[in-house]
Amino acid sequence: MSLLVEELSLNAWPALRTIVHEGWLLRFAEGYTKRSNSISPIYTQPQGDIEQRVRYCEEMYEAAKLTTIFKMTPFIPDGLDQYLCQRGYTKREPSSVKVLDNLQPIREPRQQEVIIEDRFSEQWLKTLAVMNGLSAKEFDVSRRLLSGSPLQQGFFTLLHNCKPVACGLAIIEQGYVGVYDLVTAKEARNQGHGEQLLLHILKWARESGATKSYLLVVQNNAAANRLYDKLNYQHLYTYWYRCRNDSAYL
Repeated sequence: MSLLVEELSLNAWPALRTIVHEGWLLRFAEGYTKRSNSISPIYTQPQGDIEQRVRYCEEMYEAAKLTTIFKMTPFIPDGLDQYLCQRGYTKREPSSVKVLDNLQPIREPRQQEVIIEDRFSEQWLKTLAVMNGLSAKEFDVSRRLLSGSPLQQGFFTLLHNCKPVACGLAIIEQGYVGVYDLVTAKEARNQGHGEQLLLHILKWARESGATKSYLLVVQNNAAANRLYDKLNYQHLYTYWYRCRNDSAYL
């Protein structure tokens, strides 16, 4: 299950460009989000020369004027994390992949003011940009990342007194719904809006034929983890990033 969910997450949150090098996926998106601008070293049999592969990746990211970032999952070659650590790569954002194995028991949301769109609108993207504090460049990259996906998508905006208070994105593939960019407006936090939005997402997914859910969450995000635990999401595996020291080549 773990590798399947990793593949689903790579499909759900894409990059603008992907290069495959001996089973390693090099993803590029002009620097917006580590997920879309990092190397996923999976499908590596046999393991080959790690040093040579790392250098290839570094050269590619240097050419793109991006920091070289590796995503460390349970599927990486033996010794890669230790090798990157020895080379001065710093460990960032330890995160959990969590799964919900059954959507049927999910209760109905009580907060009914919600907008659900099957394609992102400029208004949804503007709402996300405000709540996440996106720059103009990040706004533009987000638009391109979310355009043209062949997967089933849902773009959600939760309203309270006709005002947006939370938004999020859901992607369905192979019976799983992935939940992304779940964010609540700063002035509306700690009022249960995030939970209500997630319930709407899971209800929509269930009605669309999904039976399971997954999401990615930074381990030190206590509020988000409390919410997901409350809805019975279970930890599946841990991942983190290894980031090259920019001063090594800038």
